[in-house]
Amino acid sequence: MSEHRAPASSSAAESQPEGIRLQKVLSRAGVASRRAAEGMITEGRIEVDGEVVTELGRRVDPENSVIHVDGTRVNVNEDVQHLLLNKPQGILCSMSDDQGRPCIGDYLRERDGKLFHVGRLDVDTEGLLLITNDGELAHRLMHPSYQVLKTYLAEVPGPIAKDLGKRLRAGVTLDDGPVKLDKFRLVDVNEGRALVEVVLHEGRKHVVRRMLEHVGHPVKRLVRTAIDEVRLGNERPGAIRKLDRKEVGALYRAVGM
Repeated sequence: MSEHRAPASSSAAESQPEGIRLQKVLSRAGVASRRAAEGMITEGRIEVDGEVVTELGRRVDPENSVIHVDGTRVNVNEDVQHLLLNKPQGILCSMSDDQGRPCIGDYLRERDGKLFHVGRLDVDTEGLLLITNDGELAHRLMHPSYQVLKTYLAEVPGPIAKDLGKRLRAGVTLDDGPVKLDKFRLVDVNEGRALVEVVLHEGRKHVVRRMLEHVGHPVKRLVRTAIDEVRLGNERPGAIRKLDRKEVGALYRAVGM
């Protein structure tokens, strides 16, 4: 969330004859109708490039202006895309493959824009994968310093010891160093199999599989179900959907944008 400053002066608006009226930009972005957006502006709920805007004549550049509504950043650049792909099992996490193997790029051929995936899922892991052309957001989501939480459902052999969650939250040592979960939950146990939910901010290769195998529960199936507040819903494998404004705002907030 950006810091509130004094309302932008009328001279600031006059110095920007080019651009699009702020209320129109907000309406196009799905924030509110133009009339409602005008009310939000006069109430001091909108910031443009760190300044609170209260005059209705303000014009902005949707491609470059950073706009916050009630402290949460909104994407107003129509060229910037934020998508969710439910990656199927057996699909390479790559935009292309020189051996002709199926990859996520096959699902994006007809979409405009230089899209790329945020992080990776191994070929046998399925579930939520973010696709975007928002380079700064993608960089921050992948950077370990922001500790963005990721949630997985793992099917493993049962039964599950009562202290397993405690052990994993305390941390285990793998061949490339110590690692620990942020959260652990037993979801279901049935006929020698268990379904567990794990949440962690680590991004090391195969880290969930390696952790669970380390404690005697090799993973049979692994699905990523969430990144921060963005959650996999009823999307079928291979389906793509556009993130809504609330989801994009949550991702921006998670990485301090």
